[in-house]
Amino acid sequence: MIDKRAAGLAEALSDVRDGSTVMVGGFGEAGSPIELIHALIDQGASDLTVVSNNCGSGEVGLAALLKAGRVSRVVCSFPRTANSTVFPDLYRAGKCELELVPQGTLAERIRAGGAGVPAFFTATGVGTPLGEGKEEREIDGKRYVLEYGLRADLTLIKGRLADTHGNVVFNKTARNFSPIMAMAGRVTVVQAQRVVEAGEIDPEVVVTPGIFVDRVVHVAEPAHESELIAAGVSYP
Repeated sequence: MIDKRAAGLAEALSDVRDGSTVMVGGFGEAGSPIELIHALIDQGASDLTVVSNNCGSGEVGLAALLKAGRVSRVVCSFPRTANSTVFPDLYRAGKCELELVPQGTLAERIRAGGAGVPAFFTATGVGTPLGEGKEEREIDGKRYVLEYGLRADLTLIKGRLADTHGNVVFNKTARNFSPIMAMAGRVTVVQAQRVVEAGEIDPEVVVTPGIFVDRVVHVAEPAHESELIAAGVSYP
Protein backbone atom coordinates (compact mmCIF):
# COMPACT_ATOMS: atom_id res chain seq x y z
CA MET A 1 0.00 0.00 0.00
CA ILE A 2 1.10 3.58 -0.67
CA ASP A 3 2.24 5.82 2.16
CA LYS A 4 0.20 8.96 1.43
CA ARG A 5 1.92 11.32 3.85
CA ALA A 6 3.15 14.58 2.33
CA ALA A 7 6.23 16.24 3.77
CA GLY A 8 4.26 19.40 4.47
CA LEU A 9 1.43 21.68 3.44
CA ALA A 10 3.35 23.27 0.57
CA GLU A 11 4.27 19.93 -0.96
CA ALA A 12 0.69 18.67 -0.69
CA LEU A 13 -0.60 21.61 -2.78
CA SER A 14 2.35 22.24 -5.08
CA ASP A 15 0.54 21.16 -8.26
CA VAL A 16 -2.73 23.12 -7.93
CA ARG A 17 -3.44 24.98 -11.17
CA ASP A 18 -5.18 28.26 -11.93
CA GLY A 19 -8.85 27.77 -12.75
CA SER A 20 -9.24 24.72 -10.52
CA THR A 21 -12.47 23.82 -8.75
CA VAL A 22 -11.77 23.36 -5.04
CA MET A 23 -14.10 21.77 -2.51
CA VAL A 24 -13.53 22.90 1.07
CA GLY A 25 -14.88 20.62 3.78
CA GLY A 26 -16.32 21.39 7.16
CA PHE A 27 -19.54 22.77 8.53
CA GLY A 28 -18.98 26.42 9.40
CA GLU A 29 -16.01 26.51 11.75
CA ALA A 30 -16.25 22.78 12.50
CA GLY A 31 -13.82 20.94 10.28
CA SER A 32 -12.56 24.00 8.41
CA PRO A 33 -9.08 23.05 7.07
CA ILE A 34 -7.56 26.46 7.83
CA GLU A 35 -3.93 25.44 7.44
CA LEU A 36 -4.57 23.88 4.02
CA ILE A 37 -6.49 26.96 2.88
CA HIS A 38 -3.68 29.26 4.00
CA ALA A 39 -1.18 27.02 2.21
CA LEU A 40 -3.30 27.36 -0.94
CA ILE A 41 -3.06 31.14 -0.61
CA ASP A 42 0.73 30.84 -0.34
CA GLN A 43 0.80 28.46 -3.33
CA GLY A 44 -0.65 31.17 -5.55
CA ALA A 45 -3.30 29.44 -7.67
CA SER A 46 -5.99 31.88 -8.84
CA ASP A 47 -9.30 32.05 -10.72
CA LEU A 48 -10.58 29.28 -8.45
CA THR A 49 -14.14 28.02 -8.12
CA VAL A 50 -14.80 27.15 -4.48
CA VAL A 51 -17.51 24.72 -3.42
CA SER A 52 -18.27 24.99 0.29
CA ASN A 53 -21.14 25.19 2.74
CA ASN A 54 -20.35 28.87 3.40
CA CYS A 55 -17.89 31.64 2.54
CA GLY A 56 -15.90 31.83 5.75
CA SER A 57 -15.71 34.43 8.49
CA GLY A 58 -13.34 37.19 9.50
CA GLU A 59 -10.16 37.35 7.42
CA VAL A 60 -8.80 33.86 7.93
CA GLY A 61 -9.35 30.52 6.24
CA LEU A 62 -11.79 30.61 3.35
CA ALA A 63 -12.48 34.31 3.84
CA ALA A 64 -8.75 34.98 3.53
CA LEU A 65 -8.63 33.05 0.25
CA LEU A 66 -11.44 35.24 -1.05
CA LYS A 67 -9.80 38.42 0.22
CA ALA A 68 -6.57 37.47 -1.57
CA GLY A 69 -8.49 37.64 -4.86
CA ARG A 70 -7.91 33.99 -5.70
CA VAL A 71 -11.58 33.02 -6.08
CA SER A 72 -13.71 34.00 -9.08
CA ARG A 73 -16.78 31.91 -8.29
CA VAL A 74 -18.40 30.37 -5.21
CA VAL A 75 -20.94 27.55 -5.04
CA CYS A 76 -22.45 27.44 -1.55
CA SER A 77 -25.55 27.47 0.65
CA PHE A 78 -24.73 30.24 3.13
CA PRO A 79 -22.74 33.07 1.51
CA ARG A 80 -23.17 35.28 4.56
CA THR A 81 -22.84 34.09 8.14
CA ALA A 82 -21.69 35.59 11.46
CA ASN A 83 -18.53 37.69 11.04
CA SER A 84 -18.78 37.34 7.26
CA THR A 85 -17.81 40.55 5.46
CA VAL A 86 -15.29 39.62 2.77
CA PHE A 87 -17.56 37.75 0.37
CA PRO A 88 -20.55 40.14 0.62
CA ASP A 89 -18.25 43.06 -0.29
CA LEU A 90 -16.70 41.16 -3.21
CA TYR A 91 -20.09 40.07 -4.49
CA ARG A 92 -21.59 43.57 -4.34
CA ALA A 93 -18.54 44.89 -6.20
CA GLY A 94 -19.00 42.29 -8.95
CA LYS A 95 -15.64 40.68 -8.22
CA CYS A 96 -16.92 37.19 -7.39
CA GLU A 97 -19.79 35.15 -8.82
CA LEU A 98 -22.21 33.18 -6.66
CA GLU A 99 -24.21 30.04 -7.36
CA LEU A 100 -26.59 29.70 -4.43
CA VAL A 101 -27.64 26.11 -3.74
CA PRO A 102 -30.01 24.84 -1.01
CA GLN A 103 -27.99 22.93 1.57
CA GLY A 104 -29.60 19.54 1.00
CA THR A 105 -29.29 19.94 -2.75
CA LEU A 106 -25.64 20.95 -2.40
CA ALA A 107 -24.90 17.84 -0.34
CA GLU A 108 -26.68 15.60 -2.85
CA ARG A 109 -24.96 17.23 -5.85
CA ILE A 110 -21.59 16.53 -4.22
CA ARG A 111 -22.58 12.98 -3.27
CA ALA A 112 -23.84 12.35 -6.80
CA GLY A 113 -20.61 13.65 -8.30
CA GLY A 114 -18.57 11.35 -6.10
CA ALA A 115 -20.79 8.37 -6.91
CA GLY A 116 -20.64 8.93 -10.67
CA VAL A 117 -24.27 10.05 -10.94
CA PRO A 118 -24.36 12.85 -13.52
CA ALA A 119 -27.68 14.42 -12.49
CA PHE A 120 -30.87 13.91 -10.48
CA PHE A 121 -34.31 15.41 -10.03
CA THR A 122 -35.39 17.18 -6.83
CA ALA A 123 -38.48 19.10 -5.74
CA THR A 124 -36.37 21.66 -3.90
CA GLY A 125 -36.31 24.94 -5.81
CA VAL A 126 -39.35 24.31 -8.01
CA GLY A 127 -41.25 27.54 -8.55
CA THR A 128 -38.52 29.70 -7.00
CA PRO A 129 -35.74 31.84 -8.49
CA LEU A 130 -33.33 28.96 -7.80
CA GLY A 131 -35.31 26.79 -10.21
CA GLU A 132 -35.49 29.29 -13.05
CA GLY A 133 -34.00 28.09 -16.33
CA LYS A 134 -33.58 24.51 -15.12
CA GLU A 135 -35.10 21.49 -16.77
CA GLU A 136 -38.30 20.37 -15.08
CA ARG A 137 -40.17 17.09 -15.14
CA GLU A 138 -43.42 15.89 -13.63
CA ILE A 139 -43.15 12.57 -11.81
CA ASP A 140 -46.21 11.04 -10.14
CA GLY A 141 -48.00 14.37 -10.36
CA LYS A 142 -45.24 16.42 -8.74
CA ARG A 143 -42.82 18.87 -10.37
CA TYR A 144 -39.05 18.39 -10.07
CA VAL A 145 -36.00 20.29 -11.32
CA LEU A 146 -32.85 18.72 -12.71
CA GLU A 147 -29.65 19.30 -10.73
CA TYR A 148 -26.19 18.22 -11.85
CA GLY A 149 -23.56 16.38 -9.80
CA LEU A 150 -20.52 18.31 -8.64
CA ARG A 151 -16.89 17.26 -9.00
CA ALA A 152 -13.70 19.04 -7.98
CA ASP A 153 -10.08 19.12 -9.10
CA LEU A 154 -9.06 19.42 -5.45
CA THR A 155 -10.74 18.69 -2.13
CA LEU A 156 -9.40 20.03 1.17
CA ILE A 157 -10.64 18.42 4.37
CA LYS A 158 -9.70 18.31 8.06
CA GLY A 159 -9.60 15.11 10.07
CA ARG A 160 -9.11 14.42 13.75
CA LEU A 161 -7.19 11.24 13.01
CA ALA A 162 -5.74 9.66 9.88
CA ASP A 163 -3.39 6.83 9.07
CA THR A 164 -0.65 6.58 6.47
CA HIS A 165 -3.04 4.97 3.98
CA GLY A 166 -5.45 7.93 4.17
CA ASN A 167 -8.21 6.43 6.32
CA VAL A 168 -9.82 9.32 8.21
CA VAL A 169 -11.85 9.88 11.37
CA PHE A 170 -13.54 13.27 11.87
CA ASN A 171 -14.55 15.27 14.91
CA LYS A 172 -18.34 15.44 15.26
CA THR A 173 -20.00 17.81 12.71
CA ALA A 174 -16.71 18.23 10.86
CA ARG A 175 -17.87 15.15 8.94
CA ASN A 176 -21.04 16.77 7.54
CA PHE A 177 -19.61 17.63 4.11
CA SER A 178 -16.06 16.26 4.24
CA PRO A 179 -16.74 12.56 3.48
CA ILE A 180 -18.77 13.22 0.34
CA MET A 181 -16.35 15.93 -0.78
CA ALA A 182 -13.48 13.45 -0.44
CA MET A 183 -15.33 11.16 -2.84
CA ALA A 184 -15.94 13.98 -5.33
CA GLY A 185 -12.36 15.28 -5.51
CA ARG A 186 -9.96 14.13 -8.20
CA VAL A 187 -7.23 14.89 -5.66
CA THR A 188 -8.19 14.89 -1.98
CA VAL A 189 -5.85 16.27 0.66
CA VAL A 190 -6.54 15.82 4.36
CA GLN A 191 -4.88 17.63 7.24
CA ALA A 192 -5.02 15.55 10.40
CA GLN A 193 -4.26 16.43 13.99
CA ARG A 194 -2.83 12.98 14.53
CA VAL A 195 -1.37 10.56 11.98
CA VAL A 196 -0.77 6.92 12.86
CA GLU A 197 0.54 3.86 11.11
CA ALA A 198 -1.77 1.73 8.98
CA GLY A 199 -3.76 -0.70 11.09
CA GLU A 200 -3.87 1.48 14.21
CA ILE A 201 -7.38 2.78 13.49
CA ASP A 202 -10.25 0.40 14.17
CA PRO A 203 -11.83 -0.19 10.72
CA GLU A 204 -15.25 0.09 12.33
CA VAL A 205 -14.72 3.78 13.14
CA VAL A 206 -13.22 4.88 9.82
CA VAL A 207 -15.50 7.46 8.19
CA THR A 208 -13.60 8.16 4.96
CA PRO A 209 -11.69 5.16 3.57
CA GLY A 210 -8.20 5.79 2.23
CA ILE A 211 -9.26 5.00 -1.33
CA PHE A 212 -10.78 8.50 -1.45
CA VAL A 213 -7.70 10.28 -0.04
CA ASP A 214 -4.55 11.07 -2.01
CA ARG A 215 -2.40 13.03 0.44
CA VAL A 216 -2.18 13.30 4.22
CA VAL A 217 -0.56 16.22 6.07
CA HIS A 218 0.11 16.21 9.79
CA VAL A 219 -1.06 19.44 11.49
CA ALA A 220 -0.61 18.77 15.19
CA GLU A 221 -2.17 21.99 16.50
CA PRO A 222 -4.81 23.17 14.02
CA ALA A 223 -6.12 26.71 14.37
CA HIS A 224 -9.72 27.43 15.31
CA GLU A 225 -11.47 30.04 13.21
CA SER A 226 -13.35 31.69 16.08
CA GLU A 227 -10.17 32.09 18.15
CA LEU A 228 -8.31 33.68 15.23
CA ILE A 229 -11.20 36.08 14.60
CA ALA A 230 -11.43 37.02 18.29
CA ALA A 231 -7.69 37.76 18.24
CA GLY A 232 -8.07 40.00 15.17
CA VAL A 233 -5.89 37.77 12.99
CA SER A 234 -5.80 38.43 9.25
CA TYR A 235 -4.01 36.09 6.82
CA PRO A 236 -1.52 36.50 5.33
